[in-house]
Amino acid sequence: MALNLKGIMPPHITPFDEDEQIDEQALRRLVHYWINSGSSGLVTCGSNGEAPYMDRTERRKVIEIVVDEVNGQVPVIAGTGAPSTRETIDLTKDAKDMGADAALIVAPYYFTPNDDELLNHYRIVLDSVDLPVILYNVPKFTGYNVSIGVVRRLVDEYSQVVGIKDSSGLIGRISELIAYVGDKTSVLAGTADVILPSLEVGASGAIVAIANVVPKLCCDIYDAFQRKDYDEARRLHLKAVLLNELLVKKNNQVSAIKEALNILGQPAGLPRKPSLPVRPEACEEIRTQLLKFI
Repeated sequence: MALNLKGIMPPHITPFDEDEQIDEQALRRLVHYWINSGSSGLVTCGSNGEAPYMDRTERRKVIEIVVDEVNGQVPVIAGTGAPSTRETIDLTKDAKDMGADAALIVAPYYFTPNDDELLNHYRIVLDSVDLPVILYNVPKFTGYNVSIGVVRRLVDEYSQVVGIKDSSGLIGRISELIAYVGDKTSVLAGTADVILPSLEVGASGAIVAIANVVPKLCCDIYDAFQRKDYDEARRLHLKAVLLNELLVKKNNQVSAIKEALNILGQPAGLPRKPSLPVRPEACEEIRTQLLKFI
């Protein structure tokens, strides 16, 4: 499949049952919910997929299920980042073996690498695996931003780097990335509150958490922008901003997203511990607010 990094790609959840086992049938059903809503790709085993809470075998299983159920309709991008370079290589090789179209590789977390260490980490991974790679900057979870200098060098050195997902939420940083590397690779917004501003400065699309819950709303923002209906794009974007505030910023985002999906009748299941389901009062707020967005 030709890799087309445009449009909206949900970084999707992994449904777990009450025993914290992967619910395969629920995952297969959810794949169709996201694709039928207009998503241009699926991002599997990312942050919202609770990948850090899964072992290697489980991550392989989730990728295999999604690739099988997607059946070539859209690209499947597998999250393969890990704290160590060795594990990142192993997980990225697994993603290729399972049939993923690309890997989304988060910057190493727990210990914070300096620029030289980070550059070396990505170079070793890129030299070890023949698979398109999307760099992933998410300071909310790693505790630091991947420097723009590191991104520029990797994009210049490796045509294999086909994109960067930037979840900083900083439109200034996203603008700089587009100015420096946007002619060579795809820059993708990583938070829903900057979907439209990112598109306006040249982003190719977005990989955002709320696209799990309201994929059509997110896709409609992108489509309205593409047809130059800027008033409609702005109206929809502001709706997405409010939902993002509730699901991603105000609550544990994985728990809140799963609760929202369950409210909508989609089989999201439960978060894996130590995450807990959202409190009853938060459930009610999510339910009330969802009625305004659907």
